[in-house]
Amino acid sequence: MAEALRPYGSAVALVNSRNPGRDMHASVADALGATPGGLDLAVICVPAASTASALRESAESGIRAALVCSGGFSEIGIAGAGNAAEVAQVLADTGIRLLGPNTSGFFVPHRGLRASFVPGVAHVQPGPVAIVAASGGVNHVLAFQLQQAGVGVSLAVGIGAGTDVNTVSVLEYLVDDERTKVVALHVETVSDGPALLAALGRISSRKPVVALVVGRNDVSEFAESHTGALATSWRTTRAALAQAGAVLVDDEAQMVDALIALSGRRLSARPRPGVGLITGQAGPGLIIADALKTAGIDIPLLSSQTQSTLASLLPPLTYQANPVDTGRPGRDYDQLIAAVANDPSIDLVAVYGITEPVADLPALVAASGVTSDCPVLIGVDGSRDETDVATASALSHGVPLVRGPSSLAKGIIALVEDARTQYYRDGEVPVSAPADSIAPQPNWDEVQGKKLLNAIGIATPDHRHCASREQAASALVEIGGPVAVKLVDSNVLHKSDIGGVRLGIDSEASLNIALDDLESVGAKSFLIEAMAQPGVDLILGVRRDPLFGPIVVLGIGGVAAEVMEDIAVATLPINRRMAEAMPQSLLARSLLDGFRGGPTLNRSKLTDVILRLGATLLANDHISEIEINPLRITAEGLIALDAVVINAPIKSGR
Repeated sequence: MAEALRPYGSAVALVNSRNPGRDMHASVADALGATPGGLDLAVICVPAASTASALRESAESGIRAALVCSGGFSEIGIAGAGNAAEVAQVLADTGIRLLGPNTSGFFVPHRGLRASFVPGVAHVQPGPVAIVAASGGVNHVLAFQLQQAGVGVSLAVGIGAGTDVNTVSVLEYLVDDERTKVVALHVETVSDGPALLAALGRISSRKPVVALVVGRNDVSEFAESHTGALATSWRTTRAALAQAGAVLVDDEAQMVDALIALSGRRLSARPRPGVGLITGQAGPGLIIADALKTAGIDIPLLSSQTQSTLASLLPPLTYQANPVDTGRPGRDYDQLIAAVANDPSIDLVAVYGITEPVADLPALVAASGVTSDCPVLIGVDGSRDETDVATASALSHGVPLVRGPSSLAKGIIALVEDARTQYYRDGEVPVSAPADSIAPQPNWDEVQGKKLLNAIGIATPDHRHCASREQAASALVEIGGPVAVKLVDSNVLHKSDIGGVRLGIDSEASLNIALDDLESVGAKSFLIEAMAQPGVDLILGVRRDPLFGPIVVLGIGGVAAEVMEDIAVATLPINRRMAEAMPQSLLARSLLDGFRGGPTLNRSKLTDVILRLGATLLANDHISEIEINPLRITAEGLIALDAVVINAPIKSGR
């Protein structure tokens, strides 16, 4: 660490009370006495049990910042809790700022400041990417991969335990950091969800953020409802970060591709950007086009005027409608790029080619003059020496470049996702609560839950709550068969699991059998309800997430949601654009559009339901969760077939 710090140009003093010597001081005070210019940063690498005293000694000597590399604190559980508490007390007593504990450091290449145990960081060059990583190891991995790709770093931080300086702190700092053009965010755990989202929202409105969230296979805390079980912390964290403006990636390689792409010119906000793909080789071009279309990205046909221009620049056998297959790059390649970029349907351009001595793709892109108006991302392949030359050329011309067709596709996807996210975040102000506050109930059964839904304008089937078999028989006559007969019990959330639902009852005889069955599982009263038309079932719920507060969960009902985990999650409040986009993110979304003659979802009506349900949760602190499962899409519209309402836990007073 000391050797890494020496190039910074400031004094470096070493302290070891057990082994002082010619170059080693016995105390921090001695080190300060031998350093006329003073010291700004204490790098503490002592056992966890000694960390608090070393930190206090540094603070009392006038040092205002510290980096603690040691482990053995809260991350190891009860055994380290005492050490963590002692460190927290020192921070409270002295006001010294702390990065760590349990981090391998940080580095700021443009200042020559590299507080890291890894010697290789000396080679990381200044650049436009800031790395904010939960893990010091991931911090270094990303920095090295960016360096190999020819992209430098403005700031790289391993947060570690985040006892004081944490992810939110660094994001807030980066909002106004002019050297940072794009941010890499690595998340393992979230301690303050609302604060993280607020900071992320501020920075993503100014510059793009690429986020990698680990923990796909976590198990969320026990939740009573289906929506609670489906909305795991990993899934909710990803959804919340995306809603706040981050571009999500699945691994560090995809993150690097996204960072490179977004380090160039950011695409302006729009829901469906059109991509112009120019390729010198058809096969790799097909790989790129396939990946883009799989991601739902438009590769629109070029206008007849653009195709006419391309025909004058290209051999007749090439494909010119988009993707544009150029064959070998010729002397008019810059004009070709300009023609595609200037087409009315194109918002950004991807250029791919295998390196050739006669074609400097970055120089040709720069010569086209389009990069000031249209983002361009280049992908190349070739020998290592040739791609290194292309990377250097891209750096000198200010054009982002990645290696390989798949990396090019991932970079374009990141540019498009960033533009989409900006568009959805720019939607109208969230609606206010659609109804007065809901009267608290000691316990909620389905009857009370459906009264709540009706009060906020959500339709339910015609139904009667019956306290006796005689009332049930009258309800069957009034409603007319067939009907559903259900157990009513606030203690039973999932009636089907215990045989508490009977369907298709259309006569007094079948009603009596159904009532016998329900009484056998403990029914004291019954819900007689008109059978709904067939259709496609959704699951829709709002709940208070322990990390991020109120959220909404939407999924396809049945096995699609529970087995395939085909759901969309968003934090509340939510604007109309974001609510409208939720169904489109479902894997089984084709079921919503009249699949095989089925009913078609009225997306505007579903959006209304999402907004009403979300606003109701926000307006009623005493409610923890509201779930409609299923919410059926029928030919006559949306109808809620079941309702679960769960009270918030009562907070105990002191």
